Amino acid sequence: MALPALSSSGVKFRRVLAHFPQELSLAFAYGSGVFRQAGDSAGPGENNMLDFVFAVDDAVTWHMMNLTKNRSHYSFLKVLGPKQINSVQNYGAGIYYNTLVPCNGRIIKYGVISTDTLIDDLLHWKTLYVAGRLQKPVKILTQNENSKLQAALVSNLKSAVTAAFLMLPESFSEEDLYMQIAGLSYTGDFRMIVGEDRSKVQNIVEPNVPHFQKLYSNILQDCPQVVYKHHLGRLEIDKSPEGQFAQLMSLPRTLQQQITSLVDPPGKNRDVEEILLQVAHDPDCGFVVHQGISRIVRSSSVVQSAKTILTAGVKKSVTYSMKKLYKMTKGWLRKTS
Repeated sequence: MALPALSSSGVKFRRVLAHFPQELSLAFAYGSGVFRQAGDSAGPGENNMLDFVFAVDDAVTWHMMNLTKNRSHYSFLKVLGPKQINSVQNYGAGIYYNTLVPCNGRIIKYGVISTDTLIDDLLHWKTLYVAGRLQKPVKILTQNENSKLQAALVSNLKSAVTAAFLMLPESFSEEDLYMQIAGLSYTGDFRMIVGEDRSKVQNIVEPNVPHFQKLYSNILQDCPQVVYKHHLGRLEIDKSPEGQFAQLMSLPRTLQQQITSLVDPPGKNRDVEEILLQVAHDPDCGFVVHQGISRIVRSSSVVQSAKTILTAGVKKSVTYSMKKLYKMTKGWLRKTS
């Protein structure tokens, strides 16, 4: 199954891509500069920063070429060269961001991640950082014929549905499902306490339900554990221990490991399958899954945010943080007014 393309890429995005080395296995744009969020005007905010992620097969070579083309995008780390930049990239979530970059009359932020690191995150949720971003609508700008990457993109969407099912009640609306999916990568993220609008998930989902449907409709149609009652606008899933055990067994490896460490007392070293069977019978199964996801996200978000001081430099880091705080305050005021 191919990952759905969410409308054609606009001219403005292609113009941005033209400024960078073209050796990309995947490039996508995301965020409020691409998709309208609740509280915005009729379309994506023209003053909002445009966010991109570039996946590359050889990060050292790509940074070397990009330093030649766009040296000013980098912080003081540029003096250390592409190998050291790649070393910094490999910390945390394995992505290197250049932020607050002027390009074609807009301000952009772009992250560079190796293709192998991206595939690992999509399949196993090692950090759920870029994988989490790709569980929400994005605008795919370019994608090569890497079959492993294609399969991993689809696997990530299926895993998101499975995790959401485990945390939802037996009956729920389609919007409830998308709210749960969109919130996965923010679960445990300390930036949701300081630096992000706390209504962020709702703001993402409400105006973009059709985009979520494009991403997930085929997966839901092919899923034997869900029944869609169109006349009621409700979905129903199998919440029996047997059904939940099957879902737990299909979760990404890192999440299974986190669940195991939460439930299994130190020193017992029980089999993963035995532990997941116990969780499947637990009335708090959904909460345990939530805690496991929270552990993954918390760790990667802390390291990645700390890394920003190196990759952006102190001045840009402060400016970027102030912009985030402004958005958070604006969202809070909108909610209370």
